[in-house]
Amino acid sequence: MKTILNFQKVLILIQISFGIFMGLTLIAIAQESEKESEVQMESSETTSDQEIVTLEDVVVVGTRAKPRSVLESAVPIDVLPSDDLVKQGGTDLPDLLRNLVPSYNVNAQPIADAATVVRPANLRGLAPDHTLLLVNGKRRHRASVIAWLGNGLSDGAQGADLSPIPSIALKQVEVLRDGASAQYGSDAIAGVMNLQLKDNYEGGSFEIKPGIYQAGDGLTYAIAGNIGLGREDLWTNLSIEYGGMNETDRSIQRDDAATLIGAGNTDVADPAQPWGHPIVRNDIKLFANYGASITEGINFYGHANYAQKEVEGGFYFRNPNTRGAVFSNDGGETLLVGNLRGLTAEMADWEARKQAAEAAGQEFTELSPYADDDIPITNNVPDPARLQAVKSDPNLFTFQELFPGGFTPRFGADTQDASFLVGFKGTVVEDLGWDLSASYGRHVSDFFIRNTVNASLGPDTPTEFDPGNYIQADTNINFDLTYPLHDMVFLASGLEYRTETFEIVQGQVESWEIGPLASQGFSSGSNGFPGFSDIAEGSWTRSNFAGYLESQLNPLDFWTISAAIRGEYFDDFGSTINYKVAMNYGIADTLKELLAVDPIIDLRVRGGYSTGFRAPTPGQQNAFNVTTEFGENNTLVNKGTIPSTHAAASLVGGKQLEPEKSTNLTVGTVIDHAIASITVDYFNIKVEDRLAPSRDFNRGEDITEAQIQQLVAEGITSAGNLQEFRFFTNEFETSTQGIDVILTAPVLNGALSVSYNWTATGVTKYNPAILNEVRVRLLEEGVPRQRANVTLTQGIADGLGVLGRINYYGPWYENAVGKQTYDGAFLVDLEVSYALIENLGITVGVNNVLNVEPDNVTWADPDIENFTGAIVGRPFGEYSPYGFGGAFWYTKVGYSF
Repeated sequence: MKTILNFQKVLILIQISFGIFMGLTLIAIAQESEKESEVQMESSETTSDQEIVTLEDVVVVGTRAKPRSVLESAVPIDVLPSDDLVKQGGTDLPDLLRNLVPSYNVNAQPIADAATVVRPANLRGLAPDHTLLLVNGKRRHRASVIAWLGNGLSDGAQGADLSPIPSIALKQVEVLRDGASAQYGSDAIAGVMNLQLKDNYEGGSFEIKPGIYQAGDGLTYAIAGNIGLGREDLWTNLSIEYGGMNETDRSIQRDDAATLIGAGNTDVADPAQPWGHPIVRNDIKLFANYGASITEGINFYGHANYAQKEVEGGFYFRNPNTRGAVFSNDGGETLLVGNLRGLTAEMADWEARKQAAEAAGQEFTELSPYADDDIPITNNVPDPARLQAVKSDPNLFTFQELFPGGFTPRFGADTQDASFLVGFKGTVVEDLGWDLSASYGRHVSDFFIRNTVNASLGPDTPTEFDPGNYIQADTNINFDLTYPLHDMVFLASGLEYRTETFEIVQGQVESWEIGPLASQGFSSGSNGFPGFSDIAEGSWTRSNFAGYLESQLNPLDFWTISAAIRGEYFDDFGSTINYKVAMNYGIADTLKELLAVDPIIDLRVRGGYSTGFRAPTPGQQNAFNVTTEFGENNTLVNKGTIPSTHAAASLVGGKQLEPEKSTNLTVGTVIDHAIASITVDYFNIKVEDRLAPSRDFNRGEDITEAQIQQLVAEGITSAGNLQEFRFFTNEFETSTQGIDVILTAPVLNGALSVSYNWTATGVTKYNPAILNEVRVRLLEEGVPRQRANVTLTQGIADGLGVLGRINYYGPWYENAVGKQTYDGAFLVDLEVSYALIENLGITVGVNNVLNVEPDNVTWADPDIENFTGAIVGRPFGEYSPYGFGGAFWYTKVGYSF
């Protein structure tokens, strides 16, 4: 009944919105207004000497009225011209944005399961799916990957993927740093990023950009082109990029691997566990932007893309003496030996007695009939005679026969991303604008894992597995109306229908099945990333319907007031209503009116208040996942993430997920002068019912054997070796506040820009039974609280220019092995460009010219509880906000026509 009443409220809101709007429309038609329509989408030409933010740039995000300059916007918006994106060494769009927007964070994500494939990014200290991504003002579909490993803040997030978009296709990027759920719907809590595609139908450009790290690895290349075709009334703009990247390695040899080598094991690799950027193969990106004039008052428009790539990275090293449930089950005291005679009557009888004792709650101490087959290990060397005897016996088996030096799994995915959007827009009686569009987007992650085993299959195990697929598909249908009721009043209203579908495709049987050696203590499923079973597979769809009403008032030329209200109904959790009010007021113009003098500066104040929400995705509500992470005592354990409504989760507090709810306050000022322009904005975002994975519930402490068997029955087939599990929860609240300062100034033959961001998040309320202090600290300190950059461009002579950029990253905390706060760092980028001939130029540059790397913990106190390098083979923080590759040198040859 409550859901029905909520749905009725939304319908009433939608009816009122359209009633008001259509009533005004009838008045407009009766008057047959002859005003020139001001609602067509416009964009300004950008200039090559502008860096990061230019206050005169025109933006379309944040309002459905006519495009406004950043100076006049009621909320803070960063404008990144295409030139800013190409004046860097990288080729991946998330990395390019990180260097330009101080409140935007993204890192390399080594050994991070699917988060290595689609890297999570954070805006203003919130989760990746708190930022809404638009392309040409239209919602972009989200990625199929759920980031299970993201240093706390990004754990469990399922946001959109920026990587399939070639930077050469972009005219500018608009970053709205304010809540906008009342305007755009779910996910717009932290802000909105709008990617404006190039729309020229003449000319084009072509570029080749190779680069390599100073250490001599990580060769990166990209070949990209853009061309405009057609004429003003029938045009298309096409972009293509092809590239790839070799892996990097910044590891040191693990102590345990070095000890094995010292003991005579020549099969151990050096390094046993590489740490670095993953391999990216066959990275293809295609994007098309198109339009046509159908009639004098109707235009057709749209865009489409296709992208694919293969990403492959390393996992943790499996020690051939100690890896649990593969090589040993007692920490390396004995080598685990499997008996291949099958489940003999003796073994079957032993299993039956064990199960009967457990069912009766009795202690069962009788050893397995095959317990005596295990081989003693002394000084890291299995007993040679016993080991040879096992190898000679066709009925006995140890995984040292397949991997005498242990093994390091290689994990990755082949991804495909495709979308298309078509729309029609026009005007009625010249002033009433309408816009009808439909879009479909699909993202597929086809996972693979190599150089690993399903230990329960013994010698019959494959060493390469197809664990299955994640698939995300989104459909959007929008109908919008806009009307300039008066020079001082602008109205907009619209309807939206959206569906999201998340699908898990079953993996190959060997990747998840429980083999015959499971009863002898060998783990099941592909080790490192078990496949999705026939029970875990499925498809889940969620639909929602929304209506909004938006207005913009201009009581005075220098005073803008905007307001919006939006209602949405979701078929899985009900309805939500959100609103927003914002204002931009020109103080200097007021003084000019009162004193009749021209002020030397343009001074404005702006601010806004809004409510927002984010609906949990179908993937977050239903996905199963098992991954290998470090647990207590720095040992690798299998951790499962299960649906919050799973029977096992409900025993420890799991329940149906609810949408996150937020309030967003922004207050700022804009000062513009011929010498310099500066914006200062304060923001405060409070999120209730915030969504994130719970703490880990431990086997023995929180998990009973009955729960483990229940997990097995539900399809998590590695549950027999599952030490911990977690689930999504709404059991906490956060408050995030910060300050953004942006200064731009023209200098002789160039431009200067300075950007600074301070963001702090506090967990204000949480249930300690569900979310522990470790998770709280990661949410509060997992990304730097301070970010800044200073950029200077300078023309030296005809055709010769230089760029210098200083980036500052504040300290951050990691809870992976090392458990410490890492110091901040300054990085310096340099670039020199020269025009060889007209329209042909060459650029040489270096990112991080000082070769700064994250803190090396090998100098730390020898009594430190977790000595990173010794345990996992990396001497630095793996979640470094600026990466860990060191200096990166690149060249670019570009031609425009």
